[in-house]
Amino acid sequence: MAAAAVLALLLLSALAGAATGGDIVHHDDEAPKIPGCNNDFILVKVQSWVNGKEGDEFVGVGARFGPKIVSKEKHANRTKLTLADPIECCSPPKDKVSGDVLLVQRGKCKFTKKAKFAEAAGASAIVIINHVHELYKMVCEKNETDLDIHIPAVLLPKDAGSDLHALLTNGNAVSVQLYSPDRPVVDTAEVFLWLMAVGTVLGASYWSAWSAREAVIEQEKLLKDGHEGLLNVEAGGSSGMVDINVASAIMFVVVASCFLIMLYKLMSYWFVELLVVIFCIGGVEGLQTCLVAVLSRWFKPAAESFVKVPFIGAVSHLTLAVCPFCVAFAVLWAVFRQVPYAWIGQDILGIALIVTVIQIVRVPNLKVGSVLLSCAFLYDIFWVFVSKRWFHESVMIVVARGDKTDEDGVPMLLKIPRMFDPWGGYSIIGFGDILLPGLIVAFALRYDFVAKKSLQSGYFLWSMVAYGSGLLITYVALNLMDGHGQPALLYIVPFTLGTLIALGWKRGELQNLWVKGEPERVCTHMHMPLLPATPN
Repeated sequence: MAAAAVLALLLLSALAGAATGGDIVHHDDEAPKIPGCNNDFILVKVQSWVNGKEGDEFVGVGARFGPKIVSKEKHANRTKLTLADPIECCSPPKDKVSGDVLLVQRGKCKFTKKAKFAEAAGASAIVIINHVHELYKMVCEKNETDLDIHIPAVLLPKDAGSDLHALLTNGNAVSVQLYSPDRPVVDTAEVFLWLMAVGTVLGASYWSAWSAREAVIEQEKLLKDGHEGLLNVEAGGSSGMVDINVASAIMFVVVASCFLIMLYKLMSYWFVELLVVIFCIGGVEGLQTCLVAVLSRWFKPAAESFVKVPFIGAVSHLTLAVCPFCVAFAVLWAVFRQVPYAWIGQDILGIALIVTVIQIVRVPNLKVGSVLLSCAFLYDIFWVFVSKRWFHESVMIVVARGDKTDEDGVPMLLKIPRMFDPWGGYSIIGFGDILLPGLIVAFALRYDFVAKKSLQSGYFLWSMVAYGSGLLITYVALNLMDGHGQPALLYIVPFTLGTLIALGWKRGELQNLWVKGEPERVCTHMHMPLLPATPN
């Protein structure tokens, strides 16, 4: 399990920067902004009515030219939809449409040319059917000058536009309503996601520190009883814990980058299915470990009695009893992961896995922790921002959202549905944004336990405050950037590492934190020989 935990740490952290709330406003610096063609790209809702009855709602994207589309549904007018003739509207329509919304095909002429012909024919808006299923951004050319367009233009994906086209050709009376609702400044999903991440780090840190504390107590008992031989055996490393070193911290960047590129290049339905299987295996192991740890306090005899299992070894009766439930839970989530409330099962499995990895994988000192988080910091920024130069899109965000699949993102994420967002979607955070800083926070609490420090005089409280603040700033930046994905470690790492290093330097304990990872202790089992008394 120790080797598997290290592998899980590297693989799951490949999504370290996936904190996003879903793109609503699409800024495009490459498309020219000129007078009359300087709108922001916005998603537009196209609500339809067929023969007087409410029909489907489609989502398109507004053009850079034309007037801004209203944001409130009550201000939008329900207007008759008419099929253009000719259908591509690359020449003036044969008939006047007197205030109707004109439905046209993509064709080969410019978007602005279509809009001008539609406006001249009396249309109140133009809806263009794209020739592919993706949404393109309707822009203007640099040499265009006559851009005095007074009707809104919306581009629909091929499948949505084809549905409207079929309704009209079959003789149905279709009307539509165009509006682009604003997202709330703060969605409660982000609040709950913040609480979930902070709570996971808090719980995992206490479990890790408690395990370390019990190990120290056991060591001191052995020392007191004079069992140095037994102590040396335990110090040899049979406890199942894994300490990260500097080399493995640096290798994180290489392994995680390779894993991320593989996800990006191979992302497909079948590859996502493989990731689901891997996630379920890790989730079962994590959930089982957490449940056994909790239940062992009430079912101590079952936890301390073992049976030999082929190819595995000694397994407690409690583990055997819990395992079927964990497997069933993971299988049910995998089968029904598309249903609206499946995110709850994904979050339970994910949190259990993160907590288990933090309990098993340990940062031995602040030096290793600094190298690990610094590498993750650079990795996060590169794959969210810099990767756009080579791949023309943010590799991290594309993988996190599962843009190339029919899924709502890969499973290695915690997510909560956006409750009051008119566009729906999920607020998500990558495992690495919780797991990697969690290793440092857990280290701080273990140090405080060994040093017998109070909350205020220790490092754990302040590292937790720093982590929570860094994550909070991430969501502030997320909202300021109109929902564009942000590298969370860009904000979390400076807060967390900076706080620990500054406090250690101020208190004169930075050397111990940096190199030893534990305070100076006096060996209580060793006694100085008494000096002979000297005569007066």
